[in-house]
Amino acid sequence: MKINRVIYFCVISLFLSCQTAAQKKEIFKVTKTDQEWQNQLNDLQYNVLRKSGTERAFSSSLNKIYKPGIYSCAACDTPLFKGKHKFDSGSGWPSFDREIEGNVAFSVDYNIGMARNEEHCAVCGGHLGHVFNDGPRKTTGLRHCVNGAALKFTPTKNE
Repeated sequence: MKINRVIYFCVISLFLSCQTAAQKKEIFKVTKTDQEWQNQLNDLQYNVLRKSGTERAFSSSLNKIYKPGIYSCAACDTPLFKGKHKFDSGSGWPSFDREIEGNVAFSVDYNIGMARNEEHCAVCGGHLGHVFNDGPRKTTGLRHCVNGAALKFTPTKNE
């Protein structure tokens, strides 16, 4: 009789604590079907932005650009980072010490067996990269390590 109560309690606890993917899914201002994203983005962009992939280090043409401009989401054109906040982290990915506030959303991912601060476009939900606490100490101390495939760079005269 006691064992039945324990089993019953465990089953009820599991049932109440479970969340489906639909419960966790956020609603973004820009939403498209998977097929629409595939049609809009190239293969690398789709893998990074929609499947949370990572481009190869040192492969992005945006990695070594250090001039005034805006880095926007490659999927929805939302401005995400300013060129004046970009720095050479040596990591092989475009790195920024801060985001344009309100345009980047954050979550935690455990995909490699440890907690990492993941960042997404706040407008379309596209995966950008991760945030680490090893950035420039003279500014924010943060390193937004972003896949170049998730970004579009628009040069400006000044910022």
